[in-house]
Amino acid sequence: MSASNFSATGRRKTASAQVRLTPGTGKILVNGRAYEDYFQVSAQQSAVIKPLEITKTMNVFDISVNAKGGGPAGQAGAVSLGIARALLQVSAENRAPLKAEGLLTRDPRMKERKKPGQPGARKRFQFSKR
Repeated sequence: MSASNFSATGRRKTASAQVRLTPGTGKILVNGRAYEDYFQVSAQQSAVIKPLEITKTMNVFDISVNAKGGGPAGQAGAVSLGIARALLQVSAENRAPLKAEGLLTRDPRMKERKKPGQPGARKRFQFSKR
């Protein structure tokens, strides 16, 4: 890997995102589409660019993302973590501000599995005394 390209992986729920940073003008492409088109919800769009805003690298890198699995919310979280991890490779000074905002922590919450003999993960069949 050359010194000008930085790559990292981010995950959340069942979504994963391969993130590649290259020096550029600030274009963010997710699966070949602009991130504004790919993530329709403004909260998801702001989650994607939050690591860049915190490290003040908004128009410094072109970002290419390959996101798969999960849904839009999980993918947005995965992209955010991937960008934050790639920014760590750019400069170790980025660690403190990113860590303070909680952007380097993988969200461990997953859907709980369905157990056998039950209709759902926690739900039980109705109890009948007689």
